[in-house]
Parts: sequence; C-alpha cells; structure tokens
Amino acid sequence: MPSLLGIDNGLTVTKAVIFDVDGTQLSVARRRTPQSMPQPRHVERDMSVLWLETAAAIREALALSGRPSDDIKAVAATAHGDGLYLLDKHNQPLGPGILSLDSRAGGIIERWSTGLVFEKALSLTGQVPHVSAPSALLAWIQEHEPTRYRQIAHILSCKDWLRYCLSGSIGTDRTEASASFTDVHSQSYSRLAMELYELEGLFDALPPVTHSAQVIGHVTVEAAELTGLVAGLPVASGLHDVTASALGVGGHDDHVLSIVAGTYSINEIVDTTPHIDQRWMCRSAIEPTRWNHMAISPASTANYDWFVDTFCRLEQDIACANQQSIHVLLGQEIEQAMHRSSTVLFHPYLFGSPFGDVASGSFIGLRGWHDRGDMLKAVLEGISFNHRTHVEALHDSFDFREVRLTGGGSRNTTFAQMFADVLGLPVLVTSCDEPAAYGAAICAGTAVGIYPSVHNGPRLFDTDARLFQPDSARTEVYNKRFSIFTSLAQTLQAQWPHIESLADPVS
Repeated sequence: MPSLLGIDNGLTVTKAVIFDVDGTQLSVARRRTPQSMPQPRHVERDMSVLWLETAAAIREALALSGRPSDDIKAVAATAHGDGLYLLDKHNQPLGPGILSLDSRAGGIIERWSTGLVFEKALSLTGQVPHVSAPSALLAWIQEHEPTRYRQIAHILSCKDWLRYCLSGSIGTDRTEASASFTDVHSQSYSRLAMELYELEGLFDALPPVTHSAQVIGHVTVEAAELTGLVAGLPVASGLHDVTASALGVGGHDDHVLSIVAGTYSINEIVDTTPHIDQRWMCRSAIEPTRWNHMAISPASTANYDWFVDTFCRLEQDIACANQQSIHVLLGQEIEQAMHRSSTVLFHPYLFGSPFGDVASGSFIGLRGWHDRGDMLKAVLEGISFNHRTHVEALHDSFDFREVRLTGGGSRNTTFAQMFADVLGLPVLVTSCDEPAAYGAAICAGTAVGIYPSVHNGPRLFDTDARLFQPDSARTEVYNKRFSIFTSLAQTLQAQWPHIESLADPVS
C-alpha cells in the first residue's frame, strides 16, 4: 500500500511520521531541536541544525516503517506558526530562526497599541499584531539590526524553510501567508499592510503563495542523500500547524470547534465568513473564501510541564528508572485531589496570557494543608479555564455544537473529562497521536491525487474516538470557580506591571 510522509516541527521537537493512505500511522521518529536564549526574551534556533535534525528524523522514520522508501508517494511539512526564518539573496539563513515564544518585540507592540496601528491592522488584516508576529519581529530587526534588515531577500516561516530544504522551492501557503500581511477580505498580500508597519521596502521579499495541497517541487538529490527519501518525490506546500492539527481531527467541518492543548492554548473554528474581533486572529484557511478564527495564548500545558520539571524531579527519576510515565505516577495524586474541594486557583500565565505579555502566573488560595496534588489539580484546572476564556469569546460569534480536543493534554482521560465539565460541552478525543503531521500528510496525498480534497482524507476520528460528556454537577462547580478565576485575573491586571517592575535591576 502507498504511504505518505508528514513532517511536524514544533517549538522543541521535530517529527517525521509515515502514514498508510488509509490513515494508519506506520512509524514516527523524533529529534529535539535545541533552542537558544542569548538574552532575555530572545528565543532562537540554528536553522541548519533544524534541517539536519529533521533529515535524521525522516531517515529513522523510514527505517522504522519497514517499508521501502519508494512506497512514499508525497511529503508535506507543517510547523509552528509566526516567528521568523529569513534568507539572504543567496538563499542562505540570515541569522538564527526566531521562534513564536520570542518576545523581544514587546516594546514595538506597546508602541503600536497606543496609536492607530492596532485598529487599522484589525480592520485590514483581521488581527492585531503580537510580539512574535512577523510584522513585529521585522520591525524590531529594522530598528535594532539594520544591516541584517537590508540583507533580507526572503521572509519565510518554519515549515517554509523545511520545504525549501527538501525541494529548493521558495514559497508559502495561504494559511501561513495570512500571519501578518494579507488583506483579510481578499486573502492576498496587501501593500497597505506593509506600509502600516513601515515595512513596505520588504514587499518583494514576501514568498509566493500556493495551495497547501499543491505540488511545489520535488525532493532534491542533496535532500535525498540526507533523508533517505527518493530524489524526485513530490513535495506539497504544507500548512501552519494550528490549521494542520484541526485538519487532522476533522476540525474544518462546519460547527466544529478544535482545541489544541499543547504549549499554546489554541482554540479555532473555520467559517465561510470572516469574523473580525480583537479577541482572536482571523486568518485564511486552506481553501479560498474560508477563514480560520484562532483564539490563542501561550498558556496551556507548558504550565503543567514547568510544574513537573520544577517540583517533581525525584518522581521523574523514579519513573525513568522504572520505565514508567511520570504522568501516570502523578495521576494518582491528581485523582485523589479531584475528589476533594479546594480553595486553590492557578493562573497559567507563566509564558503568556490572553491579557498580554505583562501578565504572570500565580497560585491563589493556598493553605498549609494543601499538598502537591491540590496544586497539580489547580494547574490543570487553570489551563482548562484559560481555554474556556477563548472558547467563550468565540461562542459570541460562532455556533459550534462539538468540540474536538487534541494535543498532549488530550491523552490524559482525567484532563479530557475536565475539559468537558469546564466547557459544559461534549468533547471528542481522537486516537491520532500526531494530528498535525497527519494534516500535513493529507495535504501531501491530496497534492498527488490520492484524495479528492483535503477534506476527503480518511476520517479516523469517526470510528476510533472517545467522547467525554459533561457532568452537570461538576460543570456547576466549575462555573463558580471560573467566575472567581476570571474576576481575580481582571483585578490583577492593574497590578501586573508593578509586579513586573520588581525584576528591574537594583540601582
């Protein structure tokens, strides 16, 4: 049976996943892609190392699949959105890639927010700029690294860099092109948008746009030698990972809300009409005249990972020595805490929030009799509440009747049930471990005619999924707690700048 390769590059790991054309996952290989933080708020990585690690993952996935490399009929990549990956006129990396966790452009965003830029950007592009948006990062480079700025020949996203490494083709797709510089209504690049950000000199550096499921080139001889793929293998354009994850779980269907509980809190719905609101980003979906509405903040399971890494080191060592999952080990504590009431609330704003970059995380309501299980439960609850903040915003404009949950947090049944209870909605969790890579593979298969469209790939979630129904009694409890959680966050808004000032150097 033919197979397809989907590449998914996140913020810390790059994955190569091979699927049968019926959607069955054959193999997956992962490589960590190191980040560097040369100074506060700068989060970068070496673009060449990223490609080499991705190539190594592809070679391993091929070996693990047990299939010959010529069984693969097409490949496509997806990756973290926003951030910035620049090439010079020789198509060489122009400095390190900038990740979407980067916040160096905070001062620029603050300046834009006090003028007319936000208002004009929302009307023109369907979104206000944020600290890791290409617009903000390019403005920062123009201001702080003028020599580098003058050398920019191509403005790419992460997946576009991987596509270039595979095929030698420079370009992007509709979902990625709409990150900063497209007119939300025409869905085409806008010179007015570039002028709004005072970046008009870079208009010609924007990459050409193709459909996510269009063949844009073929694996080069050089890429074939590194990856083990067959030279000449079709390469599809690929897509933004948020859109890919939703595609992988059927989240582009009408009236379906997709939630990704991963590093970012991602909550999205696709519609045939652009709905413009500052609380979400309205970007182009895969198909023309469809828009993806994405309410996002970097405030999801990264908070849980931080807690485990910081306060559960001994348990991590024990789990590793016994070849256990740390999450299973801690699950006993969480389960016990779920059966008792608690005053502990947690705001999951360690890395960002819906309230902007100045917000910070906090435990509130702690008492001397609370234990680690109570705190873990509060962390998971806080993550769910943050998703609910975004979901309620979207509910003001969209009628969704089903929620599909994916991301690392979805694999925990206690967490998935909490989502259903917190949202008061049925939550469907698919068994697909790699939905973003699967979404990329669907684009690859569509590009070479295996599927009639990206919306007609194998629907694994229809037959192999778990449905979590909300419990009305627990939903009532969570409604009260969410109200207090929200009220406290609003109260703290005035104090967060003062709290942040405590980090200023002592004179």
